[in-house]
Parts: sequence; C-alpha cells; structure tokens
Amino acid sequence: MTPALRFALFFAPLALLVVSGHIYLYRRLFRDTAKHPAWRRVGVGVMALLAATLLGSRMLTHLWPSEATAAVAQLSWFWMGAATYLLLAVLSLGGVRRLSGWMKRRRAEQAAPAPVSEERREFLARATAGAALVATGGLASYGVWRAFHPPVVNEVAVRLPGLPRALDGFTLIQLSDIHVGPLIQRRFMDELVARTNALKGDLVCITGDLVDGSVEELGFAAGALRDLRSRHGTYFVTGNHEYYSGDEEWSDALTRMGLTVLRNRHVRIGEPGASFDLVGVDDWGARRSGYPRQRSYDLAAATAGRDPTRASVLLAHQPAGWREHALKAGMGLQLSGHTHGGQFFPFNLAVAAIWEHDAGLFHEGERSIYVSRGTGFWGPPLRVAAPPEIVKVTLLA
Repeated sequence: MTPALRFALFFAPLALLVVSGHIYLYRRLFRDTAKHPAWRRVGVGVMALLAATLLGSRMLTHLWPSEATAAVAQLSWFWMGAATYLLLAVLSLGGVRRLSGWMKRRRAEQAAPAPVSEERREFLARATAGAALVATGGLASYGVWRAFHPPVVNEVAVRLPGLPRALDGFTLIQLSDIHVGPLIQRRFMDELVARTNALKGDLVCITGDLVDGSVEELGFAAGALRDLRSRHGTYFVTGNHEYYSGDEEWSDALTRMGLTVLRNRHVRIGEPGASFDLVGVDDWGARRSGYPRQRSYDLAAATAGRDPTRASVLLAHQPAGWREHALKAGMGLQLSGHTHGGQFFPFNLAVAAIWEHDAGLFHEGERSIYVSRGTGFWGPPLRVAAPPEIVKVTLLA
C-alpha cells in the first residue's frame, strides 16, 4: 500500500467525521436557537472555520512553519478536546429533552393534541445549547488544569523473580510520554525533575515519547533532565514519537545530557554480588514503519549474552509485545507507556477496549507489566478520568 493511499484511507473517514460533527453542532447551537439569517450565517462561518482548522492545521504548519501557524495548530488541539465534550453534551441533553417530550406525549395520548409552540421549541433549544456550553466549559477547564497540574505519584510494589535479597526494596521511578513540545516546556520539566528527585528512587527510567520536535527546538526544555538524581542514573528507550522527531539525533543529545540510552541492549544494575539486568528495546512499531532492525524492536538482540535465570526489568514503550515476546524471553517485569490510559473521557473507554493492558499493573503468573498513563499529554491538552502520573515501583525479592 502506497503512502498516498494510506493517507487517503485515514483522512477520508476522519474528514467525514469532522464535517458531520460540525454540521450537527451548527444545527443545535445556531440553526435551532434563532431564525435570524445573520445569526445562522455566523454559525456557518464559525463551524466551517473550526472544521477547516482541525483538518488542515497540521499540514499548514508543515508547509509554512512559523509562530502563527503553530498557534493555529495549538488552537486546533484545544478545539478538538472541547468539541468532543460539546458533542457529548449536546447529544446527551438533546436525548434527555426528546425522552421527556416522548414521555409527556405518552401520558397525554388520550387527550386532544396540543398545538406546537415555536416559541417554546426555540426556548428549549436555547436552554439545551446554553447548558451544553456551560458543561463543556467546566469539563474542558478541569481537563486543562489536570493536564498542566503536577502528575500524581502512583506507588506499586512488584515481586521480581530472581531478585537478590540484597536488592529487596530497590525503587525505580518511571516517567513516560512526557511529550515535550509547544505546550510542555522548561518550566513543566523543571517541576517534573524536582518532584522526581524528591521521591529518592534508586533508578529513573523514561519509557519513550519524551519529545515532539527536534533537538534544536526542544533541547533547552529537555535539558532539565540533566538535573535528575538517583543512585544508579537515568535510562531511556525510544517511543514512536522519537522517530517522528529524529531518534538518532535525540539518542545522541540525551547521551550528552548524561542519560543512558538503551537501544536493544541490556546493562547490569547493582553490585557484582547483587544485581539485576535492565533491558531496553526500541519502539514496537518502528520495524513496521520501515526502520532497519538495529533501530527497531529487537528483544533477541537486547538480551543476547545474558543469563536468563537472572532477574530482569524490560523497558519497552508499547505494551504490545509483552505477551508475544517479553514473557517468552523470561522478563520478570516490563515497564511501558504509549496508551496514555486514553488521556481523557470517553477515549479512556475506547483504549480500554482496544488494549489488553491499557493502564496499571497486570500479572501473568510470576511476571508483571506496568503500563503508565503518561506524565504529560499529546494532542488536546486535556486529562479527564486518566490523570498523568509518575510511577514509583518497589521491587521485592
């Protein structure tokens, strides 16, 4: 399948969904609330502009990169989240309104039919639209606040097969899916580093999707990671967004910042008499995207030469390969991210339906996987029913 055909198959249903959603919003918010032609023309213009922004902003920033086009792109992300809640609110309130009307008609079906009041119909449409806007404003405001507010700290204890007694209680701090970019910048990163250091972990790991942009654009913001402090250092594996942003360039830059980048290899953590293997693999989807084997998921290469009876922790951005590869390779614990836990309602429900391991801790016999909801956000700056998190994992012998 050619790239052009793949794009067409993706864009066509997306465009249909976006256009139909904005037509529906126009009808409920503008056409039904007033008959004045000028008001309806305003509605057509507003909804057409917002739909066009959603569909074309990414292409616009690619063709004409500038501060102005970047601002348009950010507006489109904000609107995408708000439009989702506006649609849900209008549909829900409209459904309640129609159900109430049906119940009234059922109770009065023996009586003479009452004439339809256009004034009452318009009043109810305005009340529904107003309530939907208020509900959307409240929910979207909370989602933005939660997205930019410091992540929650989730602490979990995991028994790791083969872990030496001397390492019982060893702590790993997991950061994932930070998505440093136009909205997540140095201030956010400095606060994140301070909160991570306060947890006093033995080791810090970043499981991919750190950045959304080039080293030149985001090097200063990501440079806050130089200040991470732990007894055994900070380790990083690539996510799919590193490939969009320059995986090799970022691997070199992070190495210069003092992080250890694990690209299909493993290292020994601890003292010679008491240690475990920390294994890192590149992103699961890289090979399907045409990247060479040495720059895509290769657990066989990552574990080459290691004693399979030793305790092991695998860092892998996506949870997709856990059952197929990690369990078969004897990995005791896998730390992943990628799913964001759906990031905001109702997408958290969709992610839970699609991914077997969508967020949280899962076990298969003695083996475990923890999937982080992510520490930042991507796309709409919203977090509703899926708060960002820093994960503190305590290993038990």
